[in-house]
This record gives sequence, C-alpha cells and structure tokens, in this order.
Amino acid sequence: MSEDPAEHAAQREKVRRIIELLKKQHGAPPSRPGNDPVSVLVQTILSQNTTDINSGEAFLQLRADFPAWEDVAGADIEAIAGSIRRGGLGVIKAGRIRQALHEIARQRGRIELDFLKGLPPEAAEQWLVKLPGVGLKTARCVLLFSLEMPALPVDTHILRVSRRLGLLRPGASPDEAHRVLSGLVPPEDVYAFHMLTIEHGRNICQARRPRCQECLLRELCAACAPIPARQPAPLSASPRTR
Repeated sequence: MSEDPAEHAAQREKVRRIIELLKKQHGAPPSRPGNDPVSVLVQTILSQNTTDINSGEAFLQLRADFPAWEDVAGADIEAIAGSIRRGGLGVIKAGRIRQALHEIARQRGRIELDFLKGLPPEAAEQWLVKLPGVGLKTARCVLLFSLEMPALPVDTHILRVSRRLGLLRPGASPDEAHRVLSGLVPPEDVYAFHMLTIEHGRNICQARRPRCQECLLRELCAACAPIPARQPAPLSASPRTR
C-alpha cells in the first residue's frame, strides 16, 4: 500500500470503521483462552492445513498420551505422529513439534516460554521465529493468545478479507500482509480485528461464494464497489434483404 501519510491515515480510519461494523455483525470477540505459550505454540503447529476441530482433538490426544512436554521431546516421531493423526500430516507436524521443543530445551534448559513475557514484542517475535518450523504467523499466535501482546497473525481468512477490502494490494503476500496490517491496526484492537475478521471470512466473506448481500462491510469493500454500467453496443445496420 501507499506510504503517503494522508492515505495511511485514511486506511487507519477505515480499519477503525471495519472493526466497528464487524462487532455489529458478529458481536464482541470471545475472551482470550490464556493457555501457556508452549501449548499455544504446539496448538498452532497442529492447526496448519486442518480444521480447528481436528487440531483441537489432536492436541487433547497428544496431552493425554504425553503429560509433560519433555515426554513429547523424548518420544519417537512415529509415536507422536500416531497421537496427533487426527490433525493430518502427522509425521511432518510431529517432526516440527519435537524439533521446536528440543531447541527450547537446549536454549532455556527446560521447556518453557514464560520468559518471553519480559521481552518487548519485537524481541519475543524474533526469538520465536528462530525456532525450527516456526514462522511469523505461528510466532504471533503465541504472542497474541498466550502473552497478550499486540502481534497480529495473518491467516488465509484475514489475507482474503483484507485484500477484498482494499487494505492490501490484490497480490500481497502473507509477509507483506503482516507488515502492512501491523501498521494499520491499532495495538489495542489487534485481538478484536484478528478474531472478527476470521469469523467474517468463515461465515460471510467466503472464498468461493462471498455472501455480499449480508455483509455490513459492503460500503467499504473494494471488491463490492459498484461496477459502471456497460454502454450498449451501437446497433449494426441490418443486412438488406432481396
């Protein structure tokens, strides 16, 4: 998006209005779950490429099979994969989880992330993204949902809705989306924007068949902007008949 100060201010005001309308359409977002940061890290890895229901069941089974994170770190990949198979991509996710836990233990002496609470959000984010298999979205989920830091994770719903609303350019990448939206959404509104935009993307601004007639954001949506009426083509002369 443009770096013009006036346009940036207009976009920030647009975000304020979007949040206001999303609250009107979907209600206030649910309260934060308050799980410990290691749990959120593992839950976010499990949530990749699957539904919340499947990843939630996989996480509960993992905790039932391995009561301590040290148990997970010391288990075979096959055992972890079997425990989380409900979430799909079991072997891949098992490897990512075990690698991340190993690295936390190596750097901290034990498997915990509570020390991140004492760091500035940017420093905490940089520490997390250095873990194997942890990208920007996963790191920001830990910061937002466990540590209550104003870090905005961008998932596929937020990316799609933000593009359609004109907050992002049409071809914006996830990395660009994280950067641009972090500059537009006020810190105090990050959690509400994240939760409500995902809700909107799931139920109204769907990927294939957006329910535009039910959407309270129509007046702000670049994708729903009125299309100028097509001018009728000039009538061609009728062929002469004999």
